[in-house]
Amino acid sequence: MLVNICGCKLNLVQGDITEQQVDAIVNAANSSLAGGGGVDGAIHSAGGPAIMAETDEKYPDGCPTGKAVVSTAGHLSAKYVFHAVGPVWRGGKEGEPVQLQSAYRKCLQLAVKHECESIAFPALSAGAFGYPLDLAANVAIKTVTDFQKWHKAPAEVRFVLFTEGIYGAFARSLETQIELP
Repeated sequence: MLVNICGCKLNLVQGDITEQQVDAIVNAANSSLAGGGGVDGAIHSAGGPAIMAETDEKYPDGCPTGKAVVSTAGHLSAKYVFHAVGPVWRGGKEGEPVQLQSAYRKCLQLAVKHECESIAFPALSAGAFGYPLDLAANVAIKTVTDFQKWHKAPAEVRFVLFTEGIYGAFARSLETQIELP
């Protein structure tokens, strides 16, 4: 599903984020940047040890929830990996929506700073961190569309969603949040 947001593209695809031809790939990282499973494991596996070596060197204290940091993309075709730390779901009463919004926004700001025309996101916090999928999709879509409307950048934001169910949740959110032709 592809829509135009103020001259920018917002694209939903089902697939493998490590295979995307974009300037930056977003990693669903943990706060220690120690590597893990899911998207994080796939990115480190496909990108090779250079990613972990750089994050260990540049960010020995990790990255706080709601923030993002940049590293090389190693063997990936992207120029950068943005390691975003979304919140662990604790019922929604401990600032999780604001933290999730901040993680997406920090990645978009890094994309602008590093002159990235395209960026690929996974569904941050919606896997092992337990954030309810529909709520996570709503935060993601709103944050990205607001950013693109305001900044007219990046030229393409792509959500790469691993399963049909995740894709469906994001597509429903997109359909309800913007007017489709």
